[in-house]
Amino acid sequence: MCKTIVLYGCAMGNREDLLVGAMRCLFEKGYARTTARDIASAAGVSLAAIGYHYGTKEDLLNAALYQALAEWGDDLGKALAAATRPDATPAEQFEETWTQVLRTFAANERLWAVQFELLAFLGQKPDLKAAFAAANRQGRQGLADLFGVTGETVGAVFQALVGGLAAQWLVDPESTPSGRDLRKALLAIADAVGD
Repeated sequence: MCKTIVLYGCAMGNREDLLVGAMRCLFEKGYARTTARDIASAAGVSLAAIGYHYGTKEDLLNAALYQALAEWGDDLGKALAAATRPDATPAEQFEETWTQVLRTFAANERLWAVQFELLAFLGQKPDLKAAFAAANRQGRQGLADLFGVTGETVGAVFQALVGGLAAQWLVDPESTPSGRDLRKALLAIADAVGD
Protein backbone atom coordinates (compact mmCIF):
# COMPACT_ATOMS: atom_id res chain seq x y z
CA MET A 1 0.00 0.00 0.00
CA CYS A 2 1.31 3.42 -0.93
CA LYS A 3 1.94 5.90 1.88
CA THR A 4 -0.20 8.98 1.42
CA ILE A 5 0.17 12.41 3.04
CA VAL A 6 -1.84 15.56 2.71
CA LEU A 7 -0.02 18.70 1.55
CA TYR A 8 -1.89 21.91 0.75
CA GLY A 9 -5.14 19.96 0.93
CA CYS A 10 -4.12 17.42 -1.72
CA ALA A 11 -3.34 13.76 -1.13
CA MET A 12 0.10 12.82 -2.37
CA GLY A 13 1.76 9.46 -2.91
CA ASN A 14 5.39 8.41 -2.86
CA ARG A 15 6.19 9.81 -6.32
CA GLU A 16 4.96 13.28 -5.40
CA ASP A 17 6.50 13.06 -1.92
CA LEU A 18 9.85 12.32 -3.55
CA LEU A 19 9.57 15.32 -5.85
CA VAL A 20 8.77 17.64 -2.93
CA GLY A 21 11.57 16.11 -0.84
CA ALA A 22 14.05 16.43 -3.71
CA MET A 23 13.18 20.11 -4.17
CA ARG A 24 13.67 20.74 -0.48
CA CYS A 25 17.07 18.99 -0.57
CA LEU A 26 18.11 20.83 -3.74
CA PHE A 27 17.46 24.16 -2.06
CA GLU A 28 18.98 23.20 1.30
CA LYS A 29 22.04 21.21 0.18
CA GLY A 30 22.49 21.88 -3.53
CA TYR A 31 22.65 19.42 -6.40
CA ALA A 32 26.05 17.83 -5.79
CA ARG A 33 25.74 17.41 -2.02
CA THR A 34 22.24 15.89 -1.98
CA THR A 35 22.25 12.13 -1.44
CA ALA A 36 19.53 9.61 -2.16
CA ARG A 37 19.19 9.08 1.60
CA ASP A 38 18.66 12.82 2.08
CA ILE A 39 15.80 12.78 -0.39
CA ALA A 40 14.19 9.62 0.98
CA SER A 41 14.38 11.03 4.50
CA ALA A 42 12.94 14.40 3.45
CA ALA A 43 10.13 12.64 1.57
CA GLY A 44 9.43 10.15 4.36
CA VAL A 45 9.69 7.18 2.00
CA SER A 46 12.02 4.24 1.52
CA LEU A 47 15.26 4.58 -0.39
CA ALA A 48 14.00 2.01 -2.89
CA ALA A 49 11.12 4.34 -3.84
CA ILE A 50 13.56 6.57 -5.73
CA GLY A 51 14.55 3.77 -8.07
CA TYR A 52 10.98 2.58 -8.45
CA HIS A 53 9.52 5.98 -9.33
CA TYR A 54 12.42 7.87 -10.96
CA GLY A 55 15.17 5.40 -11.80
CA THR A 56 18.08 7.32 -10.32
CA LYS A 57 18.72 10.07 -7.81
CA GLU A 58 19.93 12.29 -10.68
CA ASP A 59 16.71 11.74 -12.63
CA LEU A 60 14.71 12.70 -9.53
CA LEU A 61 16.85 15.79 -8.87
CA ASN A 62 16.49 16.81 -12.51
CA ALA A 63 12.71 16.42 -12.29
CA ALA A 64 12.71 18.52 -9.12
CA LEU A 65 14.80 21.20 -10.82
CA TYR A 66 12.52 21.29 -13.88
CA GLN A 67 9.49 21.55 -11.59
CA ALA A 68 11.09 24.41 -9.63
CA LEU A 69 11.97 26.22 -12.86
CA ALA A 70 8.43 25.78 -14.18
CA GLU A 71 7.04 27.18 -10.92
CA TRP A 72 9.41 30.17 -11.14
CA GLY A 73 8.29 30.77 -14.73
CA ASP A 74 4.63 30.62 -13.69
CA ASP A 75 5.24 33.00 -10.78
CA LEU A 76 7.14 35.40 -13.03
CA GLY A 77 4.38 35.31 -15.62
CA LYS A 78 1.75 36.11 -12.99
CA ALA A 79 3.83 38.95 -11.52
CA LEU A 80 4.42 40.45 -14.94
CA ALA A 81 0.78 40.13 -15.95
CA ALA A 82 -0.25 41.91 -12.74
CA ALA A 83 2.32 44.66 -13.39
CA THR A 84 1.19 45.32 -16.96
CA ARG A 85 -0.58 48.66 -17.25
CA PRO A 86 -2.33 49.59 -20.49
CA ASP A 87 -1.62 53.29 -19.85
CA ALA A 88 2.12 52.80 -19.30
CA THR A 89 4.62 54.12 -21.80
CA PRO A 90 7.00 51.57 -23.31
CA ALA A 91 9.77 52.96 -21.09
CA GLU A 92 7.63 52.63 -17.95
CA GLN A 93 6.59 49.10 -18.90
CA PHE A 94 10.21 48.10 -19.56
CA GLU A 95 11.25 49.37 -16.13
CA GLU A 96 8.33 47.70 -14.36
CA THR A 97 8.94 44.41 -16.13
CA TRP A 98 12.57 44.36 -15.00
CA THR A 99 11.56 45.43 -11.50
CA GLN A 100 9.31 42.35 -11.33
CA VAL A 101 12.07 40.09 -12.71
CA LEU A 102 14.44 41.38 -10.03
CA ARG A 103 11.84 40.76 -7.29
CA THR A 104 11.67 37.10 -8.25
CA PHE A 105 15.35 36.69 -7.41
CA ALA A 106 14.67 37.23 -3.71
CA ALA A 107 11.82 34.73 -3.70
CA ASN A 108 13.87 32.17 -5.65
CA GLU A 109 17.41 32.74 -4.39
CA ARG A 110 18.15 29.04 -3.82
CA LEU A 111 16.85 28.08 -7.27
CA TRP A 112 19.29 30.52 -8.88
CA ALA A 113 22.14 29.27 -6.69
CA VAL A 114 21.44 25.67 -7.75
CA GLN A 115 21.37 26.66 -11.42
CA PHE A 116 24.77 28.34 -11.14
CA GLU A 117 26.11 25.30 -9.28
CA LEU A 118 24.92 23.06 -12.11
CA LEU A 119 26.75 25.03 -14.79
CA ALA A 120 29.98 23.44 -13.55
CA PHE A 121 28.57 19.93 -14.09
CA LEU A 122 26.86 20.29 -17.46
CA GLY A 123 29.86 18.94 -19.39
CA GLN A 124 29.59 15.70 -17.41
CA LYS A 125 25.81 15.42 -17.69
CA PRO A 126 24.78 15.44 -21.37
CA ASP A 127 21.07 14.86 -20.63
CA LEU A 128 20.96 17.79 -18.25
CA LYS A 129 22.95 19.94 -20.69
CA ALA A 130 20.46 19.12 -23.46
CA ALA A 131 17.54 19.97 -21.17
CA PHE A 132 19.16 23.29 -20.21
CA ALA A 133 19.80 24.07 -23.88
CA ALA A 134 16.16 23.36 -24.78
CA ALA A 135 14.97 25.50 -21.86
CA ASN A 136 17.32 28.29 -22.99
CA ARG A 137 15.84 28.29 -26.48
CA GLN A 138 12.30 28.34 -25.12
CA GLY A 139 13.22 31.03 -22.59
CA ARG A 140 14.70 33.27 -25.27
CA GLN A 141 11.47 33.31 -27.22
CA GLY A 142 9.46 33.85 -24.05
CA LEU A 143 11.59 36.83 -23.05
CA ALA A 144 11.38 38.37 -26.52
CA ASP A 145 7.59 37.98 -26.42
CA LEU A 146 7.47 39.47 -22.94
CA PHE A 147 9.10 42.66 -24.18
CA GLY A 148 7.09 42.75 -27.39
CA VAL A 149 10.04 42.25 -29.73
CA THR A 150 10.92 39.49 -32.16
CA GLY A 151 14.05 37.55 -32.77
CA GLU A 152 15.98 34.86 -30.99
CA THR A 153 19.05 37.09 -30.68
CA VAL A 154 17.07 39.77 -28.86
CA GLY A 155 15.69 37.08 -26.56
CA ALA A 156 19.23 35.82 -25.97
CA VAL A 157 20.31 39.32 -24.92
CA PHE A 158 17.41 39.51 -22.46
CA GLN A 159 18.36 36.03 -21.23
CA ALA A 160 21.94 37.17 -20.69
CA LEU A 161 20.61 40.12 -18.71
CA VAL A 162 18.46 37.86 -16.52
CA GLY A 163 21.35 35.46 -15.83
CA GLY A 164 23.83 38.26 -15.24
CA LEU A 165 21.47 40.13 -12.95
CA ALA A 166 20.74 36.93 -11.02
CA ALA A 167 24.47 36.40 -10.51
CA GLN A 168 24.92 40.00 -9.36
CA TRP A 169 21.91 39.71 -7.05
CA LEU A 170 23.28 36.52 -5.45
CA VAL A 171 26.62 38.23 -4.73
CA ASP A 172 25.42 41.72 -3.79
CA PRO A 173 21.68 42.41 -3.99
CA GLU A 174 22.11 46.06 -3.05
CA SER A 175 24.26 46.86 -6.09
CA THR A 176 22.07 45.10 -8.67
CA PRO A 177 20.79 47.63 -11.23
CA SER A 178 17.10 48.52 -11.05
CA GLY A 179 14.67 48.43 -13.96
CA ARG A 180 15.25 52.16 -14.45
CA ASP A 181 19.05 51.69 -14.33
CA LEU A 182 18.79 48.99 -17.01
CA ARG A 183 16.69 51.17 -19.31
CA LYS A 184 19.11 54.07 -18.99
CA ALA A 185 22.13 51.83 -19.52
CA LEU A 186 20.65 50.25 -22.65
CA LEU A 187 19.81 53.67 -24.05
CA ALA A 188 23.37 54.85 -23.36
CA ILE A 189 24.78 51.77 -25.10
CA ALA A 190 22.46 52.25 -28.09
CA ASP A 191 23.46 55.92 -28.29
CA ALA A 192 27.16 55.06 -28.11
CA VAL A 193 27.09 52.45 -30.87
CA GLY A 194 24.54 54.19 -33.14
CA ASP A 195 22.78 52.30 -35.91
